[in-house]
Amino acid sequence: MKTNLKLIINNKYDADKKKIFFEKKELKIILDLYAKMVSEGSWKDYGLTISAKQVGFSIFKNAAENEMYKICKNFKPSNKYFKYVITDSKGIIYKNSDNLENLLNNTNWKKVQK
Repeated sequence: MKTNLKLIINNKYDADKKKIFFEKKELKIILDLYAKMVSEGSWKDYGLTISAKQVGFSIFKNAAENEMYKICKNFKPSNKYFKYVITDSKGIIYKNSDNLENLLNNTNWKKVQK
């Protein structure tokens, strides 16, 4: 039995004109970091979660373990500095920013890793 899976990235707007996923540029920034960390042997797998409130890119050290942390984009943040957040496996916010690239570039990933 052959199954073809497709990843569909939808950058359309919903009825309120709010984005419902990572934009192409945001996803590229995250995937560039992911590729770097995989080549260093720090990260092994990832997963995506999507809800009405946020989209998240979960990072795993091993595919069989719980996520180490998650890079999230909040669609309706309580203030602008919570648009992008990095949370640990329990959902506790490690870092937050209104700029994804600055957030990821200014995070000490070796310190964050468990």
